Amino acid sequence: MPHPVPSAVTYAVVPYAPGAGPSAWPEELRRIARPEVLERWGAVDRAPHAPRLVAVPGDGGWAAVALVTARPGTAYAKIVDAVGDVPAAARAVVAYAEEQGLVQVVWEGWTVSGEDAAAAGFAPLRPPLPGGTDEPAGPRTGYVRWTAGEGVAEPAYYRQSTHFSCGAVTALLAQVRAGVVRPESLDREAELTLWRDATNFPACEPVGLGVAVRRRWPSSSVEVFLDTEEPVLLDHLDGDEREWRAVLQRASRADADRLGVPVHGRRLSLAELREAVAGSGTAEAREAGAREAFAGREAAEARAAVAGREAVAGPGRCRHVLLLVSLATMQGFDVPHWVLCHGAVPGAVVVEDPWFNTAAGETWVDAHLLPVADASLDAMSLLGGEVRVRGAVLIDGG
Repeated sequence: MPHPVPSAVTYAVVPYAPGAGPSAWPEELRRIARPEVLERWGAVDRAPHAPRLVAVPGDGGWAAVALVTARPGTAYAKIVDAVGDVPAAARAVVAYAEEQGLVQVVWEGWTVSGEDAAAAGFAPLRPPLPGGTDEPAGPRTGYVRWTAGEGVAEPAYYRQSTHFSCGAVTALLAQVRAGVVRPESLDREAELTLWRDATNFPACEPVGLGVAVRRRWPSSSVEVFLDTEEPVLLDHLDGDEREWRAVLQRASRADADRLGVPVHGRRLSLAELREAVAGSGTAEAREAGAREAFAGREAAEARAAVAGREAVAGPGRCRHVLLLVSLATMQGFDVPHWVLCHGAVPGAVVVEDPWFNTAAGETWVDAHLLPVADASLDAMSLLGGEVRVRGAVLIDGG
């Protein structure tokens, strides 16, 4: 749960100079930061994540500094490292995050100890599951502190091993979180096997993904929301390359009908999405979802709505939404991508993104328990050209 922050925290925010080597850092920073830390800061181009220094003044210069970054369109701040007076740097970043209206601060465990992180109000993150890629995933440890709401229950994190298996990984992560799949069984073989069953070569479209999930786990309830009857994710293709994939998408719709997988020809609203995943979080997060879903009602009615749902489904019912988004906002390239929506906090939906961009300084800490601002998620989940559509797969693991 959130920890109080002293009201009087003095700090300055200084822009990071992209591409600047260690020698370009201010003398007052080089005085308190080890050379290997500054070397890591400058080893990648962090410019897409608006890198900045949060500095705490002291006698004769800076007493503490933290390098802070974040994906665009999100509601978190990430501490890459804190140097100097580490507790003071952490307090400054948390105060900065709260003033910016962010709901979460995460901290990469490159240099901070678990004891120092805990003393600053941060909880340890679960290490990621072993993946099927040799590309570095980042530090062994990471930490999180929620600044709004009570946060959400933490799922396992697994990084996709290909550029096209995000849909399969999000479905597997949902089932791990629901207790349907054992965490240790989520590996590259499981990832690629489910992708093979769901693929439209190479992307997974919503109906095909929903059908594959139902076939793999017949006891799980699956619903697809797609506000078009036309083939999707084929705008970059033409001629025969487009046509045979469209044939397969029509076949997936026929399979869905035979298997009893509902395909709703309408757009899943953000309020409906929040309501669906709020049951997977804390009581406060579930109440926040109810308030949005039943806008205009009093808080007591929202609590009653939560209680009514839980009387039927049980508290913390594991409902997950696999959501198709564009990476244009978060990564700068307009590529369709699946994320797992599994919780809600005030003003943001919490997702698992099975992919992160190491070239921009991202690690698994950026992609795990990632809060995406409501308005951003609403916009980035509309895909297509002149006609924008939203694809989602709702899984109720029981």
